[in-house]
Amino acid sequence: MALRHPARTSSPVRLYGRRVVLRPLAANDFRSWSEVRQRNADWLTVWEPSRPIHQADPVTDRGAFTARCQQRDRDRSSGSAYQFGLFIDNGVAGEVNLNNVIRGAMQSGTIGYWIDQQHAGQSYVAEAVVVVLQFAFEQLLLHRVEICIVPRNARSRRIMEKLEIRDEGVAERYLEINGTWEDHIRYGITIEEWRTRRDELLTAWIERPRDLV
Repeated sequence: MALRHPARTSSPVRLYGRRVVLRPLAANDFRSWSEVRQRNADWLTVWEPSRPIHQADPVTDRGAFTARCQQRDRDRSSGSAYQFGLFIDNGVAGEVNLNNVIRGAMQSGTIGYWIDQQHAGQSYVAEAVVVVLQFAFEQLLLHRVEICIVPRNARSRRIMEKLEIRDEGVAERYLEINGTWEDHIRYGITIEEWRTRRDELLTAWIERPRDLV
């Protein structure tokens, strides 16, 4: 029987957690996104790939940011990636992205994320990851999602521990990060695991307690 998956769409996707909202960034988000990125430069760039020297910096160049948003719209239309701004109290607080979506026999994607340091330690990213996992498994019908983290990035690893995402071991020199080919721990979850743990994860991270409804 052929695998079924949703049609590709150019329509923006908006996802909701208990405290967070995820939606694609748009050109008019430049000022707030740029402010967060500039304020968190030292906090974030040590964990990110180097920007090619010849490329304009979307953090300071509005045109480059707009082009970035347009490319992400094309990625969503082609079904190759679904990239979201992370919003807390209507303000930009980070990003959670589902990248490298592969169909065919693999049916997989990779989650990456970052958050404003002033919001760190409050489990917003853990909540947002569950939101994206639900989207990946229940709307995109992917079979597997992975999250890859530099071993010394204790804060990001803590998110995986909170969510009890399976550690699949270390991939040596897996990605270029800030100019160095870094090892990464690969965490994975399949749709079978999601189905087993769905109610537990949604109750813990997304659904509002009955006394607050």
